[in-house]
Amino acid sequence: MVLPLTPDELLTTTRTVRKRLDLTRPVPLEMVRECLTIAQQAPSGSNRQHWEWIVVTDAARRAAIADYYRQAWEAYAASPAFAGAQHADDPARAAGQRRIGDSGWHLARHLGEVPVLVLPCLRVGSRGLPAGNQADIWGSLLPAAWSYCLAARARGLGTAWTTLHLEHERAVADLLGLPAGIAQGGLIPTAYYTGDTFRPAAREPLDTVLHLDRW
Repeated sequence: MVLPLTPDELLTTTRTVRKRLDLTRPVPLEMVRECLTIAQQAPSGSNRQHWEWIVVTDAARRAAIADYYRQAWEAYAASPAFAGAQHADDPARAAGQRRIGDSGWHLARHLGEVPVLVLPCLRVGSRGLPAGNQADIWGSLLPAAWSYCLAARARGLGTAWTTLHLEHERAVADLLGLPAGIAQGGLIPTAYYTGDTFRPAAREPLDTVLHLDRW
């Protein structure tokens, strides 16, 4: 069933879901396939459509990926970049950042219990990723991955865009049997969510980041 959301509602209420992922309810593979079919309508550079999608439902593989993710999370949580430690000098924003940090910890502890893990990947060839401009390469994958998240939201599924497992990219690639020339672009836990109270998030006013004609 597709939810009766307007385009603006869909775009402004598709949130990162961590604590509210339902870890007990199976997700039909056919629903994931629907979302990925929609994702494939996204644009790609030169219409190459060189994306690949790894859908992981096997419990042992999910647990192994979660172990690598948890290791990376623990290192991240101890770093200055940790979301929960940002904006400490602004009490209003600091409280929100602490909530984000706390929900991130929750996901790190329970990632292996999420029923479906989706890894968007790209075929980059034997030469791998270039040292220079990579925006054109990732620009062929990220719109499709975000379309997957939107399609999932429209079907009552929650997602969280994560990349920390890429600290162990080679190990995860070996675990999943990825051949050479395939680059992972992220990890998207997918599950039904609990409580449909999603709303637009607080953001800086547009005029604080908008530049017309020049900086």
